[in-house]
Amino acid sequence: MSADPEDRVTAGVLIIGDEILSGRTQDTNLRDIARYLGVHGVDLAEARTVPDVLEEIVAALDALRSRYDYVITTGGIGPTHDDITADAVAAAFGVELEEHPEIIAMMEARWGDQLNAARRRMARVPVGGDLVKNPVQGPPGFTIGNVFVLAGVPSIMRGMLEDVGPRLRGGKVTISRTVRVEGSGEGQIAAPLEAVAKAHPELSLGSYPFFGPDGFGSNLVLRGREPEALAAAVDELLAALREAGVERMAEVAAA
Repeated sequence: MSADPEDRVTAGVLIIGDEILSGRTQDTNLRDIARYLGVHGVDLAEARTVPDVLEEIVAALDALRSRYDYVITTGGIGPTHDDITADAVAAAFGVELEEHPEIIAMMEARWGDQLNAARRRMARVPVGGDLVKNPVQGPPGFTIGNVFVLAGVPSIMRGMLEDVGPRLRGGKVTISRTVRVEGSGEGQIAAPLEAVAKAHPELSLGSYPFFGPDGFGSNLVLRGREPEALAAAVDELLAALREAGVERMAEVAAA
């Protein structure tokens, strides 16, 4: 989707962990982050998944943070040897890691004499970083530059997001409208959809087919930032579909 650079604020997501790539753990964080950013007027422009390899995390992080306004990472901030996200972020920014006194105090209050070396790993924050609150359980995340480092556990990650939102410079919120077409395949609706897309390069148009016991069709989703332009595009799409012989179609309310 093209847009005025002054209106568009972008983010990249970096999902870290061998368990995601192996298929042992199903990632749900990307969906939640995308929805959360959208409410704040930030477009999720790219997502990458990398293994627990320091060099690969650093390379991906450098690529994303130079390209987008914000980067959110998930995973790799626990107490085990393969939790190396803090190390990678520090390396990317060229700074050292230090134990954050506020995190140490939290840990001492919780674990007392059981605060061992493994748990102290979770208190390490790159020099110059700030904390991201964790209202669920365990130590906080952190932020440095335009990067927010969050936990991989979905419930904890969602809690941390609540402290990320107020720090974002949001753009215009993207809105969407959907035209539901029933009983016509994508081959019939492709040309009308393409014509409207070319006429409105500032919008994003997508076709999402569905199949079921009650029939088949596609949900045609139009996204943009200007309500008037979006409404005009919907009207044009409905007219173009009628000309193409599509009979069963209607705009549906946003979910």
